[in-house]
Amino acid sequence: MQQLALFLPADAGARTLVDDATGRIVYTPDVVDFDLCGVWFAELRAAVDWHHERRPMYDRIVDVPRLTAYFGIGEPLPPALHAAKQAVEAFLGVRFNTVGLNLYRDGRDSVAMHSDHTEELIAGSPVALLSLGATRRMRIHTKRRPRTIFDVDLEPGSILLMSGAAQENYEHGVPKSRDALGERISLAFRQRPAP
Repeated sequence: MQQLALFLPADAGARTLVDDATGRIVYTPDVVDFDLCGVWFAELRAAVDWHHERRPMYDRIVDVPRLTAYFGIGEPLPPALHAAKQAVEAFLGVRFNTVGLNLYRDGRDSVAMHSDHTEELIAGSPVALLSLGATRRMRIHTKRRPRTIFDVDLEPGSILLMSGAAQENYEHGVPKSRDALGERISLAFRQRPAP
């Protein structure tokens, strides 16, 4: 969706990682005030019903190395999540109807390289990630080889915007770290078709 360029204010301090036929990926720091991020983080950490998942991988069942939560179309949102959604929508000029949450408790929590399942989203729709809590590094790389690799430190209050085309051509993940890292909550806003 090339029109995503219209939704980012010129003075927003955005860092464009990709903007070509393979998609658009833009990182913008300091979209949400640091203190407000702390308030939202504390409320979501306490109020959300976090889930510990297990899933099949290769020939065994493994623990998902993070906690998760999800709010679908029409589900009531906790006040902090509602406010965060409004802030992201106002900044990007895009409406979202679902949000997935990931809680990274320390450096051992992670998410493997992946792309979002676009068949579950409105065709061509973007995904926006809002970060709260500790800064974590995200790796983004091309699916095709030779790989182009981007490492982005996702700071609290930042938004990472990925166009629908980017999901077809790039993978992203949060690797494990041996550093002493604090907790982080990632809010992934998406557009799904109505049931």
